[in-house]
Amino acid sequence: MAYGMALDRKRLSICIATYKRARYIAETLRSVLEQAERGVEVVVVDGASPDDTADIVGAFARDFPQLRYFREDVNSGVDADYDKAVRYAVGDYCWLMTDDDLLVPGAVRAVLNALCDDPQLLLLNTEVFDATLTNPLESPRFRAETDLEFESSANEDFFRRFAQYLTFIGAVVIQRSMWLARERSSYLGSMFVHVGVIFQTPGLERIRFLSKPLVKIRYGNAMWSVRGFDVWTYKWPELVWSFPAYSWAAKQAVCARQPWRKARHLLLHRALGTFDAEQFRSISRRGAPLKDRVLPLLLLLCPKALANLLAVTLLTLLRPDAKVGLYDLLRSPHASVASRLAARLPSLAGKNP
Repeated sequence: MAYGMALDRKRLSICIATYKRARYIAETLRSVLEQAERGVEVVVVDGASPDDTADIVGAFARDFPQLRYFREDVNSGVDADYDKAVRYAVGDYCWLMTDDDLLVPGAVRAVLNALCDDPQLLLLNTEVFDATLTNPLESPRFRAETDLEFESSANEDFFRRFAQYLTFIGAVVIQRSMWLARERSSYLGSMFVHVGVIFQTPGLERIRFLSKPLVKIRYGNAMWSVRGFDVWTYKWPELVWSFPAYSWAAKQAVCARQPWRKARHLLLHRALGTFDAEQFRSISRRGAPLKDRVLPLLLLLCPKALANLLAVTLLTLLRPDAKVGLYDLLRSPHASVASRLAARLPSLAGKNP
């Protein structure tokens, strides 16, 4: 099912893949459509949402001719739906926008201005807020005094600085022709198809980063949070370490090849409640030697509430400015009164958190 017929050539297509976001999609679309000037279209691909998403987006599509809505019969996953959105789009550039975050006023005009000299890739700075979008956690997310330019995504400095940052897809504006010309199928199911497109060989050229934040991220609302251990222990490292153009040191700077060997990684996921018996068995199924299963077993035996308290205490003492990590831990169902008290240690000691 599709609504909207705005098929004349556009400069920018804002591409949104959505699934079960009836609670948030209207606010997101409003922040986008109020800025959708001439030469801009909005493409929404709905992966067969079982909630009221179709009614909400369909109503917007009937009121705003620049919005085209495609409702799929089956859910193909977030990677495939973003790829479909780019294929449905007609713009010279595609902004891979998320379905629950907001554009700041003037964001679309800033992007259009930055595309004047035709970079292949434009990256946007962001601000991170809590799930209600009222309390700032990280502003800006990427610290840069001025806009940045890079000749190629094959540059190791670019890879080190931006690979982890690009786990947020809403920061990406890419030439549509370049996206379609590159390999995508092998990255479907990775959760980060855009990262595969950007860092595969040969590298993209003429990259610009805008330092002023243009997107407000609604943090802690990811659909796959319950699968966080699988994503950050296997999918993300396998993707990062699959790129042949970068050195071992560059990849290691982005993430460990086998994070399950790291006590900090296991403690975090135990504290969040995403490392349990099934995740321990997944380490064994992947052929970890018996000696390498000792650390995961010890963390598995640690009560989740205790793991949460330990993680909060360590983060508060070692990185008191890490509000995003602390927010994650305190939202865990395993956060106790003791964890909340530990989070206040800097303020109790007379220091700013």
